[in-house]
Amino acid sequence: MVQQVTSGIKITVETNFEGSFYKNYKIQYAFGYTITIENQSKDSVQLNARHWEILDALNNIETVDGDGVIGKKPVLKPGESHTYTSGCLLTSPFGAMQGYYSMVNFTTTKKFDVAIPLFKLSAPFAIN
Repeated sequence: MVQQVTSGIKITVETNFEGSFYKNYKIQYAFGYTITIENQSKDSVQLNARHWEILDALNNIETVDGDGVIGKKPVLKPGESHTYTSGCLLTSPFGAMQGYYSMVNFTTTKKFDVAIPLFKLSAPFAIN
């Protein structure tokens, strides 16, 4: 588990290896991750967008940008949290992800970014 707090927003990430399969004659490694976004600030906030950098062991970097998370733009009042599960595919049995959420503070109307800490993705058989 990895955790980080930015501007009063705590991000907690847990990962797991889902398995491997062949797609277009290439092996793919599937990873799942569960993220909890907890509002530890005194203001209500909304998550509007996400930015990911997905790295694999072969030095491939994939950048993903999009609205919200899994089709939602959660509003978090002070003390509230939002948890979701998603996943990614890598072409190697280990890699990492990091990024940020673009949010808005409803009290100040200011936009701000919340860091998603670097977290590792590794298939159990690949760990030495």
